[in-house]
Amino acid sequence: MSDRKVTPEEVGLRYLSLGHHLRKVVDNGMTTGGLSLARTKVLQVLERRGAIQQSRLAQELGQAPRSVTQSVEALEREGLVERAADPSDGRSKLVRLTEKGSKALAAGTAAGERVLREAFGAMGREQLRDLDRLLDALQAGLPGSDRDL
Repeated sequence: MSDRKVTPEEVGLRYLSLGHHLRKVVDNGMTTGGLSLARTKVLQVLERRGAIQQSRLAQELGQAPRSVTQSVEALEREGLVERAADPSDGRSKLVRLTEKGSKALAAGTAAGERVLREAFGAMGREQLRDLDRLLDALQAGLPGSDRDL
């Protein structure tokens, strides 16, 4: 252990940098498995919610509708989702996961889990518990905090 005094700002910046790097590593691993992290998130919402209006999908993802339209169009070209007119609102499109999309989601999720097992697998059980407690403490100090992030 070092006796060097660290500041919350230094630790915070290191945490952000490491989080960014971890996200890139996970995304690369998932992309190699066939589905990026961003695309996986779209499919996860569809799996959880079923057929959903495209505008509602954008809200759920916290993204601009145009960005989601581009993602959905690409996923549709690959046969991972289908779009159809919303029978209750002809101006809206419903998006739903296809069987091929479900399979791609399962493969992408498995690839992401493999990367996370590799990244965190070097830690022992006690270290993982300690990290989990530290993350709880960090999260509790954030505005609008919710354990299910």
